[in-house]
Amino acid sequence: MHPSLNRLEPYPFTKLQQLFSDLTPAADKSPIALSIGEPQHPSPQFVLDVIAENLHRLANYPTTAGLPELRSAIAGWLTRRFALPEVDADNQVLPVSGTREALFSFAQAVVTPGSDALVMSPNPFYQIYEGAALLAGASPHFINCTQESALLPDFSSVTAAQWQQCQLLYLCSPGNPTGAVLSIEQLQDLIRLAHEFDFVIASDECYSEIYFDEDAPPPGLLQACAAMGDTDYRRCVVFHSLSKRSNLPGLRSGFVAGDAQILHAFLQYRTYHGCALPIHHQLGSIAAWNDEQHVKMNRQQYRDKFSAVLAEFAGHLPVRAPDAGFYLWPETPVSDTEFARQLYAGENVVVLPGRFLARESNGINPGENRVRMALVASTENCIEAAQRIVHRLNAL
Repeated sequence: MHPSLNRLEPYPFTKLQQLFSDLTPAADKSPIALSIGEPQHPSPQFVLDVIAENLHRLANYPTTAGLPELRSAIAGWLTRRFALPEVDADNQVLPVSGTREALFSFAQAVVTPGSDALVMSPNPFYQIYEGAALLAGASPHFINCTQESALLPDFSSVTAAQWQQCQLLYLCSPGNPTGAVLSIEQLQDLIRLAHEFDFVIASDECYSEIYFDEDAPPPGLLQACAAMGDTDYRRCVVFHSLSKRSNLPGLRSGFVAGDAQILHAFLQYRTYHGCALPIHHQLGSIAAWNDEQHVKMNRQQYRDKFSAVLAEFAGHLPVRAPDAGFYLWPETPVSDTEFARQLYAGENVVVLPGRFLARESNGINPGENRVRMALVASTENCIEAAQRIVHRLNAL
């Protein structure tokens, strides 16, 4: 077996099951899960109709590069959403079967294994980044996101020697779980570092379409490149998905876009990897990327939900709305694991302890004494969960 498999930690939800293994939840209260970021809003019917109408395409092998029409739809969406002057659909866009597998496999395609190879990521972080680094033959390096750094990675803590060893930097903006957003200027500072120290930036932007001000969408890495006059997007790639944007997590449809040279190599890797997106899924994806109305309606649902839940928490729990995304990242009055246990046993509400999403770095685990709450359920269920959490807080 690959020796680095032994270095993989149990996934956060496995840790959560272990944490609750000796508990029985309150039988008089229906379960409400705020632990997993699985959108519960209805999938767009017009997308489901396109998929259903093209089930006969199951008789055809899909190509790894995807349909030209899908790449064109993605390129068009990128140029509209991020005000890009151009995106080459044939060379700067690659459809993928969900960004989770693409974020993982990307490291294997771009990292040269070695004892001094570093793959950097925020801390706390989407757990795929760590596994990707280890299985690519590199060491993960975690950059803490704390209150002092506005819940963004503290890049000032990275030394020149560490930047020199860095081969791949994972970004997550809007952040999971923090909801913090990197500015254009901060992204451009990182792009300059990538050019100076010759590393690749992989920006996970899967939460970019859930935000609160229609006139101020979160910026993206390619947008930052273009503002610097670079439409080759050198050393930069972005990852986007329909899971959160369009409430289609089961479709497993996303894309990678950016540096054509990097994507050419990644396409070759993926041709052997065998992960082409089924054709009927591609056709449904075209419909989704070409429509914004359902995305705006989705955002409004989250706005209403956050407003209602934060009103319930006011004066009881120190928490604020995220810059974007659908997570709350509050501090806890007791340890995060104990708080999660009490909510499960006493209120039948499941939240995810922050320490499960982070690692100790520079002497701290920045996820400790926080929990992640995913406001993905119905507004009514989220309000009910908030009321139960307040009830538990009052009992502490």
